[in-house]
Amino acid sequence: MILAAGRGERLRPLTDTIPKPLLAVGAHALIEHHLLALKTAGILEVVINLSYLGEKIRAHLGDGSRYGLQLNYSDEGTVALETGGGIRHALATLGPQPFLVINGDICTDFDYAKLKDRLRPNDLAHLVLVDNPDHHPHGDFARVNGRALNAGLQLETFSGIGVYRVELFAGLPTGKYPLAPILRDAMRHSRVSAEHFRGTWIDVGTPERLALAREL
Repeated sequence: MILAAGRGERLRPLTDTIPKPLLAVGAHALIEHHLLALKTAGILEVVINLSYLGEKIRAHLGDGSRYGLQLNYSDEGTVALETGGGIRHALATLGPQPFLVINGDICTDFDYAKLKDRLRPNDLAHLVLVDNPDHHPHGDFARVNGRALNAGLQLETFSGIGVYRVELFAGLPTGKYPLAPILRDAMRHSRVSAEHFRGTWIDVGTPERLALAREL
C-alpha cells in the first residue's frame, strides 16, 4: 500500500493544483519511483489511498498496467483518514496476508524485496528506521536487538516503510487517526521488530527537501 491521500500543506502553492505524489522528481512523479521499485522487488499488487486531488492520481496512474503492476484504489472521500485510519479503511482491499505500507511522500533507494521475510510469526509489525534528519532531531522509536521500543537511549526516525499484519488493526473503528499510537501499543506487548536503513531517504515535505530530492 502507498499512502497518497494527504494535502501537502507545506508544499503549497505547488500542491494547490498537483497532488504531492505527482510532483516530479527527475524523470518520474514521486509515487512512480515507488511503483517502479516495487515492480523490481517483485511486489506486483498495490493499493493506493486517495483523498485530496485523488482523481488526478487515478487518472495519471490508471490500472498500473504500464508499470507492470495491478493497482487498486482506496478512496477516502474529501477528508483524508490519516495513516492509521487510511490503512484500516483499505483492509478489505489489502486482503488477509501481511502487507507492506510506504509513505508516498518519501524519496528513497530502499530495496523493498528485503522485507519479504522480515516479519516474524508472533510480530504484528516490522519497521524500517533511519538516522534522525535535521528537521526531526529527536526521532520516534528506539531499536534494541532488532526490537522496536517506545523509549530508549537513542531514538531513530520511522522511515514510513513498514510491514504489518491485519491483526494489528483488529477491532479498530473506521475513521481518522494516526498509525503511531497503534504501533506504540504493539511495542508495549513486544510485538514489533525493526531494522536500520543507512541509504538514501528524504521526507519530501517542504520545497527545500523537494529540491534536494530533485538534485539527487
